[in-house]
Amino acid sequence: MADRTYRWLLLSLAVVGLVADQASKYGVFRWLYNNPSSQAARQDPPYSFTRQVVPGWLELIAQFDPQAPLCDCGLAGLQTWSAPIMPRVNHGALFGMGGEHKGRANGFFACVSLAAAIAILIWGMRPTTAREKWLMAALGLILAGTVGNLYDRLVFNGVRDFLHFYYFEWPVFNLADCFLVVGAGMLLLQAIFVPPHHER
Repeated sequence: MADRTYRWLLLSLAVVGLVADQASKYGVFRWLYNNPSSQAARQDPPYSFTRQVVPGWLELIAQFDPQAPLCDCGLAGLQTWSAPIMPRVNHGALFGMGGEHKGRANGFFACVSLAAAIAILIWGMRPTTAREKWLMAALGLILAGTVGNLYDRLVFNGVRDFLHFYYFEWPVFNLADCFLVVGAGMLLLQAIFVPPHHER
């Protein structure tokens, strides 16, 4: 009997993670922008709206830039679903790396994300890889985070972030970033503790 494969796990985690990431971004940005208690935040651009989750520790934050132009490439409906103006985005990568270069940085990291997503799919389709349940789960989470932020880079020219651990002044992040970190951690544990699957 053929060995069991876990390709379904990779693809399921990737799809569920992508949906969760985009739903949280669109939902939080729309909720905070349209919340009546947030009106006072619309003083000077960029507009910043917050909501406490754990007082003193964690807050939701959504920033908008009314001076950022909307795309005339047919994506304006996706860009303005949460609010009639563009969200403020991170053009760079982790910790804002390269963000000062804006368009060039976003284009570079979009290409990196696309290449990573293709590499993960190719790796995950290999028969030996597909037999490793833990490895496929890790790759599924990494793929979800990669594609979630790639969507933002293509549609918004940068990544939307809304989770802020301000007790430590941690950079603002999103669910896609969480999936990437957890998936990378699982990948590291897989490499250290799980023996490779050998061909019979």
